[in-house]
Amino acid sequence: MKKILLTATATATLVHASQLFAAAAPAPGYIAHEWGTFTSVQAADGKQMEWNPLTVSELPTFVYDVTGSAPKDRNANLRTFSIKSTFRTLQRMETPVIYFYADTPQTVDVSVKFPQGIVTEWYPQARALPKPKLNVMAPLRRELQWDRVQILPNAENITFPGDTSGSHYYSARETAANPVRIANVDGALETEKFLFYRGIGNFRAPLTVTVSQDGRQLTVKNEGGEPVRHAVLYQLQEGAASFQQIEALSPGETKTFSLSPGAKPESLGGLRDQVKQSLRTALVQAGLYEREAAAMVKTWDDSWLNEPGVRVLYTLSRDWTDRTLPLQLSPAPRGIARVMVGRAEVITPGMELSLLHQTERYVQGDAATKAEVVGNVRRLGFGRFLEPAMRRLVDNGPKNREFSSRSFELLNAASKTEDTNKPLAFE
Repeated sequence: MKKILLTATATATLVHASQLFAAAAPAPGYIAHEWGTFTSVQAADGKQMEWNPLTVSELPTFVYDVTGSAPKDRNANLRTFSIKSTFRTLQRMETPVIYFYADTPQTVDVSVKFPQGIVTEWYPQARALPKPKLNVMAPLRRELQWDRVQILPNAENITFPGDTSGSHYYSARETAANPVRIANVDGALETEKFLFYRGIGNFRAPLTVTVSQDGRQLTVKNEGGEPVRHAVLYQLQEGAASFQQIEALSPGETKTFSLSPGAKPESLGGLRDQVKQSLRTALVQAGLYEREAAAMVKTWDDSWLNEPGVRVLYTLSRDWTDRTLPLQLSPAPRGIARVMVGRAEVITPGMELSLLHQTERYVQGDAATKAEVVGNVRRLGFGRFLEPAMRRLVDNGPKNREFSSRSFELLNAASKTEDTNKPLAFE
């Protein structure tokens, strides 16, 4: 009898210990986190402008793109693709990355769809599209599928691909996420810290921004169906900057702000630190880990805070993201966060007027004047948003072929990388 009691007691002790161990062990499965941005260009009247966002790749050479181009030909071929596809482009979906966190190795199938757009770049390699029939254009890539993605342990000896491009792509690796590995179509293994993709889309951003004709007031309106939880208004012009917080905007709500002349140049560093901290806080509140939020802000620091212009940065709701980019993970994660930031780049009346003045000088000027105008237009600070601004100017300007032709000639000249050792040649 005593022996039986001892055995029962030992069994109960083992069961109790196993229950304690199970309670202390991590939950099975994995966690997935994603962040990315959507950029729209808006005129002072709030019109969201069509533009060609495929003028600058800013990506490492190992990233795949929809044209299948060699790295040196990527920018030109992406521009050609955009023109030939006649795809109306209101949005640039920039750098969504999907991170995975797991305590044990996992295998996951990933599918992300872009119903109102097309995917233009990605890494690692995704499932190939069906081959087109003879004389039929290749299908547009509206979905990416990564089959059997291996979530690897966090090991020190894993090597990621790299190049000497200096791309900000690499900042996204600065997290505690697990590495992922996938076999490409040739069977070679590709390893990265995340799944990456980019694209272009044809839909209106939920936040509309307008600027008064005198350029003194900026108004934001949430025209979406979900609240905007956090936004900032950032202005950088002629070396002076200003920053204003825009708290939650309910659907249909409008708020107006003064466009101040900006802080003194010597205070820019401190101001940028304030903006970055505000953005990191908002991203963590939206669901990202702190290191993910820091990596996202670092990735876009130069573009968001160092490019001249007026812009509103705002967090998009999870419901908006799920509708715009349906994501399927199999097996399903035990936790998921998807945080997207909208960027509304605003072309103010003053910027349009300055561009019109310079364009008129270019149209009427001699070679020396044209060369001067090209430099002036570069200094206006449009950057990659010069193209939509010039198209709007041509649409609203004099209706003659000479003005149109010379305007786009100026656009091409001002968009080229400046070479101080070689003078520009004009007819």
